[in-house]
Amino acid sequence: MSHDRYLSPLSERYASKEMQYVFSPDKKFRTWRRLWIALAETEKELGLPITEEQIEELKSHAEDINYDVAREREKLVRHDVMSHVYAYGQQCPKAKGIIHLGATSCYVGDNTDVIVMSEALEIVRRKLLNVIAKLAKFAEEYKDLPTLAFTHFQPAQPTTVGKRATLWIQEFAMDLEDLEYVKSTLKLLGSKGTTGTQASFLELFEGDQKTIDRIDPMIAEKMGFEACYPVSGQTYSRKVDTRVLNVLSGIAASAHKFSNDIRLLQHLKEVEEPFEKTQIGSSAMAYKRNPMRSERIASLSRYVMIDALNPAVTSATQWFERTLDDSANKRLSVPEGFLAIDGILDLCLNVVDGLVVYPKVIEKRLMSELPFMATENIMMDAVKAGGDRQELHERIRELSMEAGQNVKVKGLDNNLLELIAEDPAFNLTLEELKETMDPTKYVGRAPVQVEAYLTEVIRPLLKKNQDLLGMEAEINV
Repeated sequence: MSHDRYLSPLSERYASKEMQYVFSPDKKFRTWRRLWIALAETEKELGLPITEEQIEELKSHAEDINYDVAREREKLVRHDVMSHVYAYGQQCPKAKGIIHLGATSCYVGDNTDVIVMSEALEIVRRKLLNVIAKLAKFAEEYKDLPTLAFTHFQPAQPTTVGKRATLWIQEFAMDLEDLEYVKSTLKLLGSKGTTGTQASFLELFEGDQKTIDRIDPMIAEKMGFEACYPVSGQTYSRKVDTRVLNVLSGIAASAHKFSNDIRLLQHLKEVEEPFEKTQIGSSAMAYKRNPMRSERIASLSRYVMIDALNPAVTSATQWFERTLDDSANKRLSVPEGFLAIDGILDLCLNVVDGLVVYPKVIEKRLMSELPFMATENIMMDAVKAGGDRQELHERIRELSMEAGQNVKVKGLDNNLLELIAEDPAFNLTLEELKETMDPTKYVGRAPVQVEAYLTEVIRPLLKKNQDLLGMEAEINV
């Protein structure tokens, strides 16, 4: 490790080795060579005088990139693609003259970008599915456990711990839908020349339009794609990068929401993210158990959401058929967006896999607020016992305010039940009132909703992708 230069935290701390490889020089330049081979094979099959011996020579050096030659050449010519054409030609003297024939730099650059993004999206898809699977298991386990729900972070009607988890699942499932759609629409640029007109191929194939029409489909098939974009300038539309990064931004937003909820629940001591035996929560306060992984999810998620603006602005400011102010930005925004979302999903996997639930704390907080939420049921019971609804409504409002003052001003326990029992207008004993304090009576259809959602939506999704499930998170720090 070098200690005298900047090291990216995304590669040193957060992203997996798998995702880092997708955006590595080896992956990039080996893909360039695969594309040059596909182009040469296509041109040979369509009748250009390219020999099988030349093709085999290119294939024999598809993996062993001579970086030193390319690096020295680039210092001289200031052009990365032509430097690698030169380096490849040094290794393949027989094929030297047909490498990159008829193509422009974007043939390797842009096609590689699409290939890399497609493979990176597949890694993201797999990890997203595993997050959904682990959350589904959590929701199933706690679908019946009543907990205090919040609106505006103020106590509201109860829900269940499992029902709350389904809200997280549903947002991640929406992201999965978006990802699968965008990934399914990705196409290669193909080989369309300097302004997208394929003029160079008109020369190479002596104006044979039907033959030229076959070039892009043949290259796409060789590279594992169904098609190329039907029209382009020199580059594929930078709108493609915008769509891809918007998918990552959506996942980041869902992860941020999830991590915020965990952080709040950990503050309430109801749910905690995993905390290792040797982990230190604070350098000064040894007793602390900070939600550091959830905080890191939130931190990286904000980065991804902001990063998604880069491709959008770049797409909006492209000039006519090509302008190069996209290049430096793309080299940063696209890889770093993927590396960050990769780290986020690994953190989500780790957190969900080790979530600790404290039912007694959950019950205590819920029971402290439940008398307020049970007032409608209490009032109905009092009406059945002969009371007047309108009078009872006013009395219960007054008593609720008194009990609230006892809690907030005097620091006492919630004594609403005692106050109601002492009021003759209700004609209910304390024992009768306490019988209404069963939390399961107030969670509505939450357990049923959880089971229905898992059965009808999530389990079929997971079954369809069961070969991708079972992965563990790669956490570096």
